[in-house]
Amino acid sequence: MTQTAPAPGTAPSRTRPPRRTGRVHRAWSVAAVTFVTIIGAAGFASLPGLLIEPLHEEFDWSRGTIGVAVSANLALYGITAPFAAALMDRFGIRRVVALALAVIACGAVATVWMTAPWQLVLCWGVLVGLGSGSMALAFAATVTGRWFTARRGLVTGILTAAGASGQLVFLPLLAWLVDRHGWRPATVTVAVAALAVVPFVWLLLRDHPADVGLAPYGGTYAPKPTPAPGAARRALKVLADAARTGPFWLLAGTFAICGASTNGLVRTHFVPAAHDHGMPVTAAAGLLAVIGVFDVAGTVASGWFTDRFESRRLLAVYYALRGVSLLFLPILLAPSVRPPLIFFIVFYGLDWVATVPPTIALCREHYGDDGAIVFGWVLASHQIGAAVVAFLGGLARDLTGSYDVVWYASGALCAVAALMAMVIRRRPPGGAAEPTGGTRHA
Repeated sequence: MTQTAPAPGTAPSRTRPPRRTGRVHRAWSVAAVTFVTIIGAAGFASLPGLLIEPLHEEFDWSRGTIGVAVSANLALYGITAPFAAALMDRFGIRRVVALALAVIACGAVATVWMTAPWQLVLCWGVLVGLGSGSMALAFAATVTGRWFTARRGLVTGILTAAGASGQLVFLPLLAWLVDRHGWRPATVTVAVAALAVVPFVWLLLRDHPADVGLAPYGGTYAPKPTPAPGAARRALKVLADAARTGPFWLLAGTFAICGASTNGLVRTHFVPAAHDHGMPVTAAAGLLAVIGVFDVAGTVASGWFTDRFESRRLLAVYYALRGVSLLFLPILLAPSVRPPLIFFIVFYGLDWVATVPPTIALCREHYGDDGAIVFGWVLASHQIGAAVVAFLGGLARDLTGSYDVVWYASGALCAVAALMAMVIRRRPPGGAAEPTGGTRHA
């Protein structure tokens, strides 16, 4: 495509002028590297649900105790995301992501030698949580925000689906390793996978189109912004400004429920819940992998829909359908896999993270250039919701002997999220971005 040169005097000396090229735009190769990177780091998300029973049997730790470590992991995953987005602005995507992958690997390997619950919290909760938080969806939002003007919704959907693709790749393998060889080889596999993609990140990923003399895909050339000092201060300032606006709280609330009903509930507790009904762990893990298959299709389709339909209405539909499906799950679990449960897996899988593309689009719509950092804070609420339910789900199982009450409560929360999504007001085309100071309302 033809690149548009910057106006005279606008490009700093450290940037090159745009090049004309008839080849495939470099943005697509950056998106491909990002996709592979997210897949390589996805093993950490596949493992917690497989660790609960082995750790309970080996160390006699309660499910609630193990849930504390999972909750710490999920909470730090979210809280780290907005700071990681700001750090990517300050130090570059490559450096932040490569360091994050190394931290994930260190935390996963260190669990091999743990003997006490606090070590699980430190290694899996803190180290893997911090590393994975820097690899969170804010990474995808930053890449799409810099490299794409056209097709942002579609690319966001594809990159979001990378996590599901990683689950599809890793979950059956990790379940087999846990079943045949114990949980330690599975954690080492996660570490090796995270390290394996570091060379791809360092050699092939680029921070900004201007680094290679290009405009964003579908956009016009702009010089690379000068890195702003004070990444943490900027992340907090964006939060303070966004917190004065109604859309932020509605997006944060809906996404907290999203996390509670996906990562906190199904990803963490589906395997042990199915095992409670007599289903083999490998079969239950296989069903989660099938969720990943349909999640890819659902998320890519959601990105395509986001480019064409109103995002808040899409969110309302997604949350309503998810809530209905969760209400039926307790009566579908059985010792063997039956057609009604397969229908749930397919239906739920299509909806798993379909909420991400319209949520990112609403953050961009309302908060402009700060949209990636705002989405990082919204993602923090997602993970806090996930952390709360990861702990409460295990606690409910310890106290009642069943997960049923958690499924029903999550279904009801999804209905609330659907109503909240419809309350988010539309920003008029061309209107000013939200976080400019002053109080606004939904």
